[in-house]
Amino acid sequence: MASATLSATLRHDTGKGVARKLRQNGEIPGVIYGHGREPQSLTVNAREFERLISRVAAGSTVIELDLGGTTARSLIREIQRHPFKKLIMHVDFQEVVAGEMVTLKCPIVYTGTPYGVRTEGGILDQIMHELTIQALPSAIPDHITVDISDLHLGKSLHVSDLTLPEGIKVVDDAGSTVCIIQASKAGSSETSDAPAEPEVIRAKKPADDK
Repeated sequence: MASATLSATLRHDTGKGVARKLRQNGEIPGVIYGHGREPQSLTVNAREFERLISRVAAGSTVIELDLGGTTARSLIREIQRHPFKKLIMHVDFQEVVAGEMVTLKCPIVYTGTPYGVRTEGGILDQIMHELTIQALPSAIPDHITVDISDLHLGKSLHVSDLTLPEGIKVVDDAGSTVCIIQASKAGSSETSDAPAEPEVIRAKKPADDK
């Protein structure tokens, strides 16, 4: 399980004007909810938050939120960004509790060079870059490793073919294609073995200022 710490400040003032002023002062407005908790508005330092998400998988890292004397274990559920400025507008955290399963998206990391690429001239097509899984907070993996070394031309891997860590349940359909080795075609772009950046999980949340 990957984890990180972040300081936050609970707040009572809400509204667009308040949120705008917070951003001008280098803070990001946000909210924490979940586990029977009434939604609580908070702020986090913009620079600290951006530094944090630059080094962790945002959707699958447990964030230990320091709320000024109390600590809440949470997952980042949504990061709202300005449509054209390099500015984070709002962040949502969901509290997680030991013993309660959570649903989240976990990055896939492909390892090895497929037989169909190194010997048969094929191209790796990564259909899925993340899996939707259920796990206890203590068992959330940093990523799911998928070894594709033995994959031949024209062959594919499906969700049902994956070997998962103990205690992990996949929510995605078992028949979904994870990756396939396609025949090379003129003009086709090569597909990198590096996984794409995981999309931040978007979950339905309580209304708050934006």
